[in-house]
Amino acid sequence: MPSFSLSVVEQAPLRKGGSGSDALRESVQLAVACERWGYARFWIAEHHNLAGIASTSPEVLIGQVAGATRTIRVGSGGVMLPHYSAFKVAENFRLLETLFPRRIDLGLGRAPGGDQRTMFALAHPRRPNDVRAYPEQVDDLIGFLGDDLPPGHPFAGMRVGPPGAGMPEIWLLGSGVDSAMLAADRGLPFSFAHFFGNSSQGPAIAEHYRRHFRPSALCPEPRLHVAVQVLCADTHEQAEWHAASMKVGRIQMARNQGGSGIVSPEEAAAHVFTPEEEDFLARSGMRATVGDPKQVEAELEAIAADYGADELGIVTICFDFDARLRSFELVAQRLLGEPRERATA
Repeated sequence: MPSFSLSVVEQAPLRKGGSGSDALRESVQLAVACERWGYARFWIAEHHNLAGIASTSPEVLIGQVAGATRTIRVGSGGVMLPHYSAFKVAENFRLLETLFPRRIDLGLGRAPGGDQRTMFALAHPRRPNDVRAYPEQVDDLIGFLGDDLPPGHPFAGMRVGPPGAGMPEIWLLGSGVDSAMLAADRGLPFSFAHFFGNSSQGPAIAEHYRRHFRPSALCPEPRLHVAVQVLCADTHEQAEWHAASMKVGRIQMARNQGGSGIVSPEEAAAHVFTPEEEDFLARSGMRATVGDPKQVEAELEAIAADYGADELGIVTICFDFDARLRSFELVAQRLLGEPRERATA
């Protein structure tokens, strides 16, 4: 057994020819299966104005997933806090923690989760929040959830929901050193987006986080989660076939195209990449682990060792939902062993 645990980072991919309800229903179905296979947590991402991704409101989908499962932790991967008030986010997650005690995670990010136009639409008719206020928002959110804002704070004493409900587990997410520094300074667990970009600097950023970590009541020791994109199949050829949709999807996302969703492997195989597209894919920094179970196991173990990760969060996007389910199942079989028995009431 590996020294790290496995979790899921879910984006609710929407396939070409499918519907939003298909994508969301499949997310819940995936969570139920991943609980059975032994994954530790199921995080739901926040993205806006992207045709191939249905996870626009993690806090809504978290309730559906937590209600359909029994033991797996469920949370956001993450809420893009600069779009919102810390008070309202605290209310949402206090309510979720009240409904599902000791099972809710609140992952926070500061990226827009979409393009600049969408960022303005989310704030309209106000102006978008200044991202430089993000550390203050994080502090306020922790204070609201812990009923512990300092006496001089303008909102001290305000209630964010039912008292005594406990706190969700708070994580900071990021793909750069600034987020790692903030997590270390505030004494919070940190999740690094290895699949998203800047992966060559990832292990150094992780070490910076550990070296500068300041223990807190919320997290006495540094905890590192690394999000990786994976597509595993019974054979390497099958994995490459299903993964072809990801390459086309990256091009579409960069152009804010793909109005019909994730393309099939057949359509992806017919796509002729231009030199400009090939150059973009090479420079994008996005990384994926693709292969048969033995190949994927070796690469994931190497990534975890490079980072000193406590946990790997698996992102899997492809056209065929059965292939996506099979990928998560094979990874769990290889790294976690036999499925856990479902907990009884």
